Amino acid sequence: MRIRILSIIAFILTTFNTVRAQNVEGSLGLHTFADNREYGKSRRYPQTIFGIRFSPELGVLLDSTHRIRVGFNALHEFGSPSFTNRIDPVVYYQYLKNDWNFYMGAFPRYKLLTDYPRSILTDTLIYYRPNVEGMLLKYENEHFRQILWIDWTSRQTATARENFLFGLSGKYKTGLFFISHYAMMLHNAGPAVSIEGDHIEDNGALAIKVGIDLSEKTFLDSLTFSVGGLMSFERVRTVGGWQTPKGMLVDFHAEYKRFGIINSYYNGEGHNIRFGDRFYTSKVYNRTDLTWRPILFKNIEGILDLSFHFVDGVVDSQQAFGLRYTIMGSKKIR
Repeated sequence: MRIRILSIIAFILTTFNTVRAQNVEGSLGLHTFADNREYGKSRRYPQTIFGIRFSPELGVLLDSTHRIRVGFNALHEFGSPSFTNRIDPVVYYQYLKNDWNFYMGAFPRYKLLTDYPRSILTDTLIYYRPNVEGMLLKYENEHFRQILWIDWTSRQTATARENFLFGLSGKYKTGLFFISHYAMMLHNAGPAVSIEGDHIEDNGALAIKVGIDLSEKTFLDSLTFSVGGLMSFERVRTVGGWQTPKGMLVDFHAEYKRFGIINSYYNGEGHNIRFGDRFYTSKVYNRTDLTWRPILFKNIEGILDLSFHFVDGVVDSQQAFGLRYTIMGSKKIR
């Protein structure tokens, strides 16, 4: 692992010795986390996720529009004998002009897709799959945002399956009211050497919400309500048709100073969304989060989240603390 890290650093330095650009940029990210999931009562795989991610990047910015970044994202889980449990390369091109933003390569997921409902994309992805490997196109102005993306999760070989995710999300806001949507589909094909009885699978979900944002009308820093629906799509090709369970979503979020409360309620049919939170396999589920930001200074943010999961007649709990530290800088080259 150390040899791999040194090789990546050497590649980065060699690249920038041969590049002449207007600006050389750099960033250093540190994400350390402790997430204790007491899910034994509902049998949702109790575990403790405890570790740290280190993610340096170097890049060049050309004429304020075109950006190239290279780096890596290394995970170390505390208690592991390995120096790193996994190193993910970060190499991407970014186009940024006016309201358009385009990424291609292996780029960070954080702040691009982390607003998805947990029912569709679980928050566990931020721990174990921090990068999107593919493309993302974003258009955003004062009232409207739309994102289209594809994430290639497995390249086909003789024994490995081919699968990828693609989706779109967006939001339109006017005055106090907003409407948002989130969609994702997993295409899970077989390996190059076919397996008898194996079939291509499709698995995805769609959520649409309508809400009201009262943040500017109260003394609170944030206050939003929304109601909507969740539908999932699942089929095994050549075996059966589409399965499309549905249900209702109700969300509430309030925040004042460094304290917040989030409540998410679901009622409907159970879902089997492969990359979604497993609590949504139940017909009725309510999650309440109590948050506190004890550390909030410049580029450092620490947040404590106490979560309560009301499902299947029992109450599971979760205690999570995450700390993010990011520093960025740039230097103009003449």
